[in-house]
Amino acid sequence: MVKSGIGSSILTDARAAGAEAAAKASKGLEKVKVAFVYSSVAYDNNAVLDGIKGALPGVPLIGNTSFTGVITPEGFISNEKGFVGILALSGDEIAVGVAGAAKGDCARKTGREVAQEAIKKAGKTGAPDYFYMTAPPGEEETFLKGISEVIGRKPFFGGSAADNAIAGEWVLYTDGTGTFADGVAVAFFYGGKITNLFTGAYRETKDVGIITKVRDKRVLEEIDGVPALKKYAEWAGVDADSLKGMNLLVHTITSPLGIKDRLGDLIAIRHPMNGNDDYSMNIGANLAENTAVIRMTGSVDELIATAGSTLTALKEKAGGEIAGYHLVHCGGRRAGIGDRIEEVVKVIKEAAGDTPFIMEFTFGEYGYEDDGNNTTGGLMLSYTAFAK
Repeated sequence: MVKSGIGSSILTDARAAGAEAAAKASKGLEKVKVAFVYSSVAYDNNAVLDGIKGALPGVPLIGNTSFTGVITPEGFISNEKGFVGILALSGDEIAVGVAGAAKGDCARKTGREVAQEAIKKAGKTGAPDYFYMTAPPGEEETFLKGISEVIGRKPFFGGSAADNAIAGEWVLYTDGTGTFADGVAVAFFYGGKITNLFTGAYRETKDVGIITKVRDKRVLEEIDGVPALKKYAEWAGVDADSLKGMNLLVHTITSPLGIKDRLGDLIAIRHPMNGNDDYSMNIGANLAENTAVIRMTGSVDELIATAGSTLTALKEKAGGEIAGYHLVHCGGRRAGIGDRIEEVVKVIKEAAGDTPFIMEFTFGEYGYEDDGNNTTGGLMLSYTAFAK
């Protein structure tokens, strides 16, 4: 039977915080197979890992820094001087291989190498049943392509490392590598079962256009042959100049762009991050020319409500008994929710009931839906249930 445990700490000493959170998470568990770790950029995170390894010797660790805090059954865990949250999993049914590496010359090659190492770490020779991934914002899709070259199309979940100010201070880590800012880490799972629900939970509008010009995969230059920022401003009924700079990021938390998959099962949200002087838009995920983009909408009230209703929907989708929830919530959504974060805590706890859970806040979310390919997005929720 798969079991899970949750631990957290806001102790000022990073090593002590890691040890305290690990001790809480592992209480009552035997033979912990993996620990997901989410922490603050305010900590020396190598010290956090040392504290965890002292309390969980030999246990594979994987995770990243989280935007402003984490949510556990204890509430919203946050502190300016540091925080850490851990989800530990145990069970004879599962074997886990964790590997990570800083990016070399090519993200795709690094993805292949990390995948091969994770298989070895699990003591296996073939592809996992499913896997977890973390990377920094920027080349998530390319790392994923490299991983898929090794293992094929296997369900995945996870999210991108975050900091508290989009300042590039994020790190990801494993027990073997320590911390690093640019690269990829994975946990390959053999045995057990997960159910993932990946959604932006926004509503479609009638504002739809064709992407006619993209630069460097993530700079949206034109929609329908019109400068992208001007086209978006026309749709939103605002002045394009008012959306320049980081004003665009803030405005689009409640009205981002969406790309519908080939089957119509999933709308991957694309978060416009910066309005440029040439009226192009920096986007938080890759785009392709000659595909349709949709303006989406959702109020802050809806962002809060759907954090809970999505977990309820995951529970129904999973069926059976659930050992624990791994919840990836976009840091941008969390910023838009602001001081109302305790309302998110309330709806998550109501939906989770007695089942352990951890929620991290990321700068990119990963998941899949039905027969669609694994994909990444922004301003999304990637909720995963581990079956008992």
